[in-house]
Amino acid sequence: MYPAALSLHPELDATALAVFAAALESGDTAGLPPARAAEVEAVREVAVFSRGKVAGTGGDLLDAALWRHTGSAPRAAVIMPASWTPLGWVLYAVQASVLAARGYDVLAYTARGFAASEGQVDAAGPLDVADGGRALDHLLERTAGPVTRIGFLGQSYGAGIALLVAAHDTRVDAVAALGGWGDLAEVFYENSTPRASAVRALHAAAARARLSRRTERALADVPAGRDAGEGLRWAEQRSPTAHVKELNRRRVPVFLSHAWHETLFPVNQTLNLFGELTGPKRLDLSIGDHGAAEATGLAGLPNRIWNDAHRWFDHHLAGADNGIADEGQVLGEVMWSRTLEPHPAWHALTRRVRRLHLTGGGELAEAPEAGWTAGVVCGVDTPVVVADEHVRSGYAELAGRPKTYPAGAIDRTVAAVWTAAPARETTRLRGTPRLRVTYRAANPGSSFVAYLLDLAPDGSARLVSHAPYSDLGSAPDSLVSAGLDLQATAYDVPPGHRLMLVASGRDPFYGDANLPRATLAFTSPEPTPSYLDLPLH
Repeated sequence: MYPAALSLHPELDATALAVFAAALESGDTAGLPPARAAEVEAVREVAVFSRGKVAGTGGDLLDAALWRHTGSAPRAAVIMPASWTPLGWVLYAVQASVLAARGYDVLAYTARGFAASEGQVDAAGPLDVADGGRALDHLLERTAGPVTRIGFLGQSYGAGIALLVAAHDTRVDAVAALGGWGDLAEVFYENSTPRASAVRALHAAAARARLSRRTERALADVPAGRDAGEGLRWAEQRSPTAHVKELNRRRVPVFLSHAWHETLFPVNQTLNLFGELTGPKRLDLSIGDHGAAEATGLAGLPNRIWNDAHRWFDHHLAGADNGIADEGQVLGEVMWSRTLEPHPAWHALTRRVRRLHLTGGGELAEAPEAGWTAGVVCGVDTPVVVADEHVRSGYAELAGRPKTYPAGAIDRTVAAVWTAAPARETTRLRGTPRLRVTYRAANPGSSFVAYLLDLAPDGSARLVSHAPYSDLGSAPDSLVSAGLDLQATAYDVPPGHRLMLVASGRDPFYGDANLPRATLAFTSPEPTPSYLDLPLH
């Protein structure tokens, strides 16, 4: 599913970014395209660029770069902790230059254990939080004039660090967290199901980093199914949701971006963080997977997410009356039209809920039906999976090539399937689909994955949403009542298409608690009917 070493930025030209960074230092733009050369010249006219080392926690030196304006004028500053990548701070070379050209003093630094930074990877733990404060000290000691307000901006791993530093350091006035996480425990385990493939992918992406022994163990335990309780406690300390009270106490303005089909950090856990924030906040949701929507901005191309992150800081750090505070809290990109929809708040996406009941005839119907059974043999792959591979599948979605599934090839002995009537008009799904289903498992411990698909008249299907579920405590041969939220979505089902729900006992993206060749028997008892709730706008 992924190579021994995995890049979370597969489309990014690392060499081009390194050349850009070198030109910032030397002023020699001969090796750059005209647009990039102009950016280097523009930022060098207003700021002095220099490489350096931040004295991190415990004396570990962190590789860094500083964009510093001369003169004694007061100005705002931005700190940028780097992503989970061997590129280090160079990932931000272009974007930091853009911010410097907008008038900010900027410090970008490589988190401990990555690239040229010393120390070991703490996975956004206490050492990384303390390092963020040291990076801020480093910048404040080197600015020519007074610093008025301070922002932390990060992408992916840097986004999580930015939120955690802001929760712990009262000097931080605003945050932009692009493609990060809210609850690392849910990144590891979703509905008690190990997100094994995602954690293996994160491990593979750090193949060249120096992981601490505890971080190495945490990343190895999830796929191996070991020490879940200890892993969850370790993850909680590294979860912004566990520290949201501090963000709310100071009403820190927070800008978040995320992808609907995120395979590393599922979207619902970020939505939970967004819902708990009580200060100024904004959430930008996009087509694709981890980091895909922000990637063009890192390369210096026009990018709406980075542009709005700049506007967020311009307003909350520099005091610009640029209208972003009046545009609503949520901006969602609709699959697959690419339409952008602003909403005043998250709850405004869903105007009503339509309930469809699972029936014995394989229909999603208006009325409940009791007494049926649909058996599923576990341990067998089906054509329906979350994605072909992490990250890269999201780039295909951005390019207008979402994965298609052959609905007719789904073996009904290894997957249960229910299909709704053809849509008479466009069905606008907005929000979080919810599934309640009852099943019987012959053995203790059971898992299944539910998929919601858009079935076209030609028999091809596309993924709308999904979620895993595991039950670890029921007695053998007992009925399990499973209630789960599928990942949130903004999806238009065209007229003539049908919604299809699939439940299978195996997906390579997840660990499962099923015994090989065990059977799950889905059903719908009269007192607790099985149903699917669709969020409609």
